[in-house]
Amino acid sequence: MTRSGTSAFTLSAEIRERFDEFSRSQKDVGQYIVDHLDEAAFHTAEELARRANTSSSTVVRFAQALGFEGFPELQASARDEYRRARGERNGAEPLETPPLFPIDQTEVEAALAADHVNVAETARKLDREEVAAAVEAISRSEYTLLCGTDQMAFFASYMRHLLMLLDFRCEVVASPSQEGLARLGRIDERTLVIGFSAGRPHPLVVRAMKLARHRRASTIAISDATLSEVAKLADERLYYSSNSPAFVRSHVALLSLIQAIAYGVYALDESAYADRIKAFRLK
Repeated sequence: MTRSGTSAFTLSAEIRERFDEFSRSQKDVGQYIVDHLDEAAFHTAEELARRANTSSSTVVRFAQALGFEGFPELQASARDEYRRARGERNGAEPLETPPLFPIDQTEVEAALAADHVNVAETARKLDREEVAAAVEAISRSEYTLLCGTDQMAFFASYMRHLLMLLDFRCEVVASPSQEGLARLGRIDERTLVIGFSAGRPHPLVVRAMKLARHRRASTIAISDATLSEVAKLADERLYYSSNSPAFVRSHVALLSLIQAIAYGVYALDESAYADRIKAFRLK
């Protein structure tokens, strides 16, 4: 099928509307475009495929599934939406800030510059009400289960460390081991489940979030994709940007977000936590 006329939706809105129609690999492309419209507007199909962890042929098939003849037509639509969004932002272009590095950046400088942008982009896209709700949910939780596999296991463990400093009862599920599955089996309505995902979520994390919903437990998703299945299953959703010119995703913004959330919990009752933190520092 080919597109006839102008779609009533913007590109991002149409992807969201039709997301469930796409194949699994096409969903990877779609969710990446929604969260990184500027990259879809100005990168090649090959570069976009690399960043979405898929193939350029999948990017082309995704464009055709939306009714475009190919990727150039999808890119034109992405550019149109991107330019309109920039034009509508406060009625004027934002002031330019000096670049961190020269135009002829080295690979190291490019990676550092991308991390700087990721933290700023994460701060801009965070919903204050969802952040407040997530902080409140953590602060009143009797038991918090943090679920993250592979590279996300580190961040789940780090968040557990920060919360345990504040005397919260927390555990981590990082693999489908007998111990991990036993922890999932103890989820009930008094549990808070926090699911971590980067790109396509691990089946174990999806399983944990579905089980939490079935057992009426509170849930928080921390993800770099707003259309992630984990995010769809959660009560509260915290998005972070993970763009990187390197061969792996950047997790600088994720680390910053985790520390900010932990500080938010601490700040709810600083006097109650101050003595405990002071005692820890003296160890």
